[in-house]
Parts: sequence; structure tokens; C-alpha cells
Amino acid sequence: MQSHFQLFGIEPAFALDALTLERAYRDIQSRIHPDRFAQSGDAERRASMQWATRVNEAYRVLKSPLERARYLLELNGVDAGFETNTSMPVEFLERQLELREALDAAGQAQDRAALDALRDALRAERDALERTLAERLDGARDWAGAAGALRQLRFFEKLDEEIDAALDGIEG
Repeated sequence: MQSHFQLFGIEPAFALDALTLERAYRDIQSRIHPDRFAQSGDAERRASMQWATRVNEAYRVLKSPLERARYLLELNGVDAGFETNTSMPVEFLERQLELREALDAAGQAQDRAALDALRDALRAERDALERTLAERLDGARDWAGAAGALRQLRFFEKLDEEIDAALDGIEG
């Protein structure tokens, strides 16, 4: 079976052009969308649905930096170890503690400005971590280092979701 990257005709890499991915996705979708096969036989409609499902899943994985990095590691025989490897550098764990305490304080106070500032800081750190992932995956091919960075990125993603939830919980 071809990889998600092959499906879209792009080189396997963490750093990919989002517009190229989007165009390839739209092009394939226009050719295989189930609506195009509404008047076809059952087998063709079923095949179209299966292809559409496959294309949608591949697009979802490649569009997400977290899922794309995990997928690249899998293609290279490396398990990111989300469930089994929870070790993190002490500095990272301390930073996580600081961020969580800031989130708790801003959430308790329903301080939208503090939550927005926290999200901005978090996203800057996440962007830097994504650049590190690109260097480790695309350049150095440092799979173990990339797996560690990916576990850190997962923490940032979860914290970003918690910030969104806290912002949603603020009235007015």
C-alpha cells in the first residue's frame, strides 16, 4: 500500500508545503468524491467511498504536525512511545509545571488577556519545537531525538486545547 505522501505525490518530510498538500487533496477529492459515482453501480460507489475515506484520513494525518511527525516515525520503524515512554527532560517538565500553574491561575480568575498571552507564548514554543522536529526528521534523521520532541509537542497540543477550553468557559 502506498504511503500518505505517495498518495498525494509529495516527498516524505515533516516540513511540507501546506498549499501543495491542500491542492493535491482537492484534486484527488474532485476525482473520487462519492457524489460523482451516485449513478454508478454498487461496487463503484463502494470503491469511491473507500478511496474517499482513505484520502480524508491521509490528509488529516499529513495536515497535523503532531500526526505527520508520528507517521514519519512509523514509516521509519519508530514508535513515538506516547503510552510507554513518558520520560522528559527536567527543564521541559519544569516549564510544563509553570505553564499549567499559569493556566490554572488565569482560568480561575477568568482572565482572558492572561490566557491569550499564555496561548501566544505556548504557540511560540510549539513553533520552535516544530522547527526542531523538522531538523531531526528531515535533516539529521535522528529518530530517537524526534520521538522525544514529538512527545513534548503532544504536551503543548494538549495544553493549547486546555487554554481554548478555559477561554470558552469565560462568560462575556
